[in-house]
Amino acid sequence: MIEFKNVSKTYEDTGVQALNDVSFFIDKGEFVFLVGPSGAGKSTLTKLLIKEETPNSGEITINGFDLNSLPKNKTPYLRRSIGMVFQDFRLLPNKTVYENVAFAMQVIGASRSEIRRNVPNVLSLVGLAHKARMKPSQLSGGEQQRVSLARALVNKPPVIIADEPTGNLDPDTANEIMQLLVEINKRGTTMIVATHAKNFVDEMHRRVLAIENGVLVRDEEEGTYGYDI
Repeated sequence: MIEFKNVSKTYEDTGVQALNDVSFFIDKGEFVFLVGPSGAGKSTLTKLLIKEETPNSGEITINGFDLNSLPKNKTPYLRRSIGMVFQDFRLLPNKTVYENVAFAMQVIGASRSEIRRNVPNVLSLVGLAHKARMKPSQLSGGEQQRVSLARALVNKPPVIIADEPTGNLDPDTANEIMQLLVEINKRGTTMIVATHAKNFVDEMHRRVLAIENGVLVRDEEEGTYGYDI
């Protein structure tokens, strides 16, 4: 499903080695936490997965795509198979909730009938069907994150990558979002969650990949956060 083989990445402009000889395999349907100190290499890893960056060495495979040999014009097909959830939501402020989610379908050329069918379904899944006509500014932070999650889900990707999805939320709302991620994972979606939320990692007993100074230092089946915060 997702495989890194001896992947290294150094940024030429700064000389910083963000990842050093990283290898792991994530199977279909797994729920994996990606943890580590700030600057450890987590963001670089997620950028490599969606081909925003390319490795200096090693091999990356995701959803059947060999990223080393993937032509630039095929990159959009890779990204359609991955849903991204961001800490800062990245919603379009002038569009409604419905339009924000529909936009993710429009950019891949979905038909109007597909959009009319799928968008209400995914808004119901995240509990926002009743706020479809509101703008992001009219929503709470937790509701905006639910819109971001709906947008990531609407094209039914086999993989979702959530980058600090609870970072800007109060504890109760953060718990609701994490439980939504769990429910989505139960439906078969592979889930990778980069987080500093020690409480969730320690309580949920899921697989943990820990990165320090660009090196994969732990790969635990039912791991813990493992750092003081």
